[in-house]
Amino acid sequence: MSSIIQGLNKAFENRIRLGIMSVLLVNQNVDFTTLKEMLQVSDGNLASHISALEKVSYISITKQFIGKKPNTSYSVTTRGKKAFTDHLDAIEKLIKKGGRQ
Repeated sequence: MSSIIQGLNKAFENRIRLGIMSVLLVNQNVDFTTLKEMLQVSDGNLASHISALEKVSYISITKQFIGKKPNTSYSVTTRGKKAFTDHLDAIEKLIKKGGRQ
């Protein structure tokens, strides 16, 4: 018998990473400042979680200049979308199974 938490993805155990992925899943791309404001986190905190998600190829980063100002934006990768939706499905199964006691 498999564990009911087996399908949960450790990359999404943190609420900030859940927030990042949720925002990116419904937006084509989002810049750093917008993500920071939406999630109400510090620069360093957001940067560390973005780095962790980039490391497992769940998000991609685009750096460009708008005028003379640097701009960094993020988008979810195909791999990231699948991993996140699988994680959400596992949570849903966990909730349904937990309610059958």
